[in-house]
Amino acid sequence: MMNHSIKKISSSTQLIPELLAPAGSLEKLRVAVLYGANAVYLGAQQFGLRAAAENFNDFELKQGVEFAHAHHVKVYLVLNSFPFDEDLDALPDFLSRIKDLNIDAVIVSDLGMARVVSRYSQLQIHTSTQASCLNSGAAEVWKDVGATRIVLGREASLKEAEKIKARTGLEMEMFVHGSLCMAYSGHCVISNYTQGRDSNRGGCAHSCRFHYEMNFGGKVVKESTFMSSKDLNGINLLPQFRDAGIDSLKVEGRMKGPLYAAITTKMYAKALRVLSSSRDAQDYLASVRDCYQELSRIPHRDYTEAALISRPTEDSIYQKREQDTPEFPLMAWVREVVEGKFIVLEVRKTFLKEDDLEAVPFDGSNIPLKLDFLTDMAGKSLAKTNPSTLVKIPFHADVFKWNVIRRKPW
Repeated sequence: MMNHSIKKISSSTQLIPELLAPAGSLEKLRVAVLYGANAVYLGAQQFGLRAAAENFNDFELKQGVEFAHAHHVKVYLVLNSFPFDEDLDALPDFLSRIKDLNIDAVIVSDLGMARVVSRYSQLQIHTSTQASCLNSGAAEVWKDVGATRIVLGREASLKEAEKIKARTGLEMEMFVHGSLCMAYSGHCVISNYTQGRDSNRGGCAHSCRFHYEMNFGGKVVKESTFMSSKDLNGINLLPQFRDAGIDSLKVEGRMKGPLYAAITTKMYAKALRVLSSSRDAQDYLASVRDCYQELSRIPHRDYTEAALISRPTEDSIYQKREQDTPEFPLMAWVREVVEGKFIVLEVRKTFLKEDDLEAVPFDGSNIPLKLDFLTDMAGKSLAKTNPSTLVKIPFHADVFKWNVIRRKPW
């Protein structure tokens, strides 16, 4: 765990940044909202850079926006692919279809797309990290075409972000957690070369994560994942984000699962609440240690703070092979709670009646689950579950619909 000295955490009137969580599907949107996000970002079936994500059709988009707004959470729609003219020609019709959804902003990476959005809608425009905006001059250009917020390139530091905000008056959004790319904010064609999939139009195959041999004249010098980056974890830097006036902290991960959405959202929301209260440095750091430990229990590569404080070095390269199996995986999540009787789980991974499971509540400590009974929906007793089925377990007063259930850490 990285450690940074914090001289004082006060009851300052400084802005506490918005927590922006990924919503790769309708179910993950619900999880992010209920676990404490202030805003979520999601993609539709067109114009996004995550073609492999589940994304939202028009009906799901309407449901998702209504659910988020009912919980006072903003929704940002990702339109961050790099379009050709035929794509731009289709954009006005798309904007017309979503007009009545009251989406809070769209995230774009192309100047032409920003111009069309400004011309055909009243939507707020946020500049995507894919635009690699790293200086105030570029930010001013985006401001001229209607952008109100810059999602800075991941190469920018907190000091640079503070300077850009002071010079332009624009809102600043920065990534605080998640996967990093070895290229400038995703401007990469390795996937095109190795897989025939265009990373800049939503088809990235993550070829940089593969294990490669470096061969010189028939001699293998090294086997390595030399293009794979460690994962970003900026939870220790929240006071610095606040002091720099950063408006929004973004968690990467639309293609990751609901357990990831739940834990990252809950831990950053918790740390931001502590930051906003009147506590001294020791209270804050103790809370961060707990949050960091929880973040270490979800699937991740080794953590780094990347470029947030200083330019990254070779220490930011992830030299290990990818880990396929998480130690504490998502086993199920809560679909219904029948007061005083039972809880209905949707099973995601097989578990036994005697397995040690725990519910991750929306707030507070995790809840150990003792399965005095385990049945199917007809009431037949089960010794083990099967994925994609519904089962009943004993009622627990502190477990609610959409809580995630994971294997209990040792």
